[in-house]
Amino acid sequence: MNEHTLSMRLERVAANVPAGARLADIGSDHGYLPVALMRRGVITAAVAGEVATTPFYAAQRTVRDNGLEQHISVRLADGLAAIEPGDGITAISVCGMGGETIRDILDNGKVHLSGQERLVLQPNGGEQPLRQWLMDNGYRILSEELLRENRFYYEIIVAERTGAVTYTDQQLYFGPLQMQARSPEFLAKWQRMLRQKHKTLASFEQARQSVPEQKLQEIARQARWITELLA
Repeated sequence: MNEHTLSMRLERVAANVPAGARLADIGSDHGYLPVALMRRGVITAAVAGEVATTPFYAAQRTVRDNGLEQHISVRLADGLAAIEPGDGITAISVCGMGGETIRDILDNGKVHLSGQERLVLQPNGGEQPLRQWLMDNGYRILSEELLRENRFYYEIIVAERTGAVTYTDQQLYFGPLQMQARSPEFLAKWQRMLRQKHKTLASFEQARQSVPEQKLQEIARQARWITELLA
């Protein structure tokens, strides 16, 4: 993967960044996403934020090699602290981290959010707590996508702040739009998850180990939800 050829996952993230956007890509790694979007003429400006020095230097190099220093600012900062008031950011992408990490980045960086940005999020697991944060903070989920790449399932969640929105526990767990669309990937993912839940419950039963009752109940409830979903 490079700035010319994005992974399938990043291509789907790219497809959800609005034309003409001013993008903040948080945890930009090598800066491939903003550079690719800039080269394609999709976005007008970008900030590539990185908290670690090695990927920060890698992103700087990618931007420099493509002659885009005038259009993409690479910044060493923690989460949304990479965004400055003058940036006029209209879209934020956060990809390739756990959902809880993305949630914490958004929550800790609330001061840097104007509420006008489109959020394009690609969590590696932990989607439920991330959706919970979106709901609690008045963000409506506009689109959701699930794809499989290199044996892993990835979800892309696109949201904008619209004011009060309510999702059920099941919608937060599965994704409100995914539940409606029921794509082949979605059904395959949850069939696999159901097998895992049953395995977990069986191993708890076998070991008779001191698993907290609450945890047992939670996994059993999730297994029940998945069974109902697939029925």
